[in-house]
Amino acid sequence: VRAAIGAAVGAGVALVAIPACIAGLGFTGAGIAAGSIAAKMMSAAAIANGGGVAAGSTVAVLQSIGAAGFSLGAKIGLTSALGSLGAAAGASLP
Repeated sequence: VRAAIGAAVGAGVALVAIPACIAGLGFTGAGIAAGSIAAKMMSAAAIANGGGVAAGSTVAVLQSIGAAGFSLGAKIGLTSALGSLGAAAGASLP
């Protein structure tokens, strides 16, 4: 039972908590929110790269996730990994 609860928590983190945290940083479907941590990250990345944000950079990837969400493959991978980790953690509890 504890393993099943742990797996459910891990899956919930993958499907709900991680996207919510990314949105909370300011990476949204409408773009980067003004005054947010995401805006500060984008500013620092642009300064470091001479005015632009490099494709594939952390800021670019997080904005892509914020705008479109995780791909199906990423959802499956994250759910699988975090569900397994949660199951192992839950099973080890007394």
